[in-house]
Amino acid sequence: MKNILIVGAGRFGVYTAEKLRSLGHQIMAVDRDEERISNILPYVTDAQIGDCASQEFIESLGVPDYDLCIVAIGDDFLNSLEITSMLSEHGAHFVVARASTASQEKFLLRNGANAVVFPERQLASWTAIRYSSSNISNYIELMDGYSIVEILVPRAWDGKNVGEINVRQKYGINILGVRNGSMNMDISTGTTLHYGQNMLILGKLENIQKLFNL
Repeated sequence: MKNILIVGAGRFGVYTAEKLRSLGHQIMAVDRDEERISNILPYVTDAQIGDCASQEFIESLGVPDYDLCIVAIGDDFLNSLEITSMLSEHGAHFVVARASTASQEKFLLRNGANAVVFPERQLASWTAIRYSSSNISNYIELMDGYSIVEILVPRAWDGKNVGEINVRQKYGINILGVRNGSMNMDISTGTTLHYGQNMLILGKLENIQKLFNL
């Protein structure tokens, strides 16, 4: 369990808090808008209304007591940049900030952010890949061009085992699991695939697209 500070209680802040709460973390949310604080209250351990761009308010939060600080502000980049810098100056262990552009990312990283996320870009990428093919059920983008994709077993693979298909050597793709109601991750070269099943695969997205004609 970690102690986490979320600065900004808009939609991104609320969704982040909801997920963190389900994972068992302790969460403090701060925002200057009373209505936003009311919306996030069901998902946090504590919350405060205050001007997060104020040095005095940031000091009052006891920033070093938090394992993680998330700057979830999306509608005022200069405000987000200032808060990120102040959190770092006041002893934050790790700061994650939200950005919309690559230039914003650069400024945030130079001014105290340890990591930057792009919610809109990441969701757009997921939506484009997930719904551009009727064979894809889920998609996770990883580092360096790699992705995990849940996709329908092709008809040509029906009744064949993983060793026969040999996609690892041919395409550099690994089959991680097969869904039979629930996902079976105990995969070996002898695991038989059937058309109509979904499988979980890992590889370079370009190789996955080429193999499955996506």
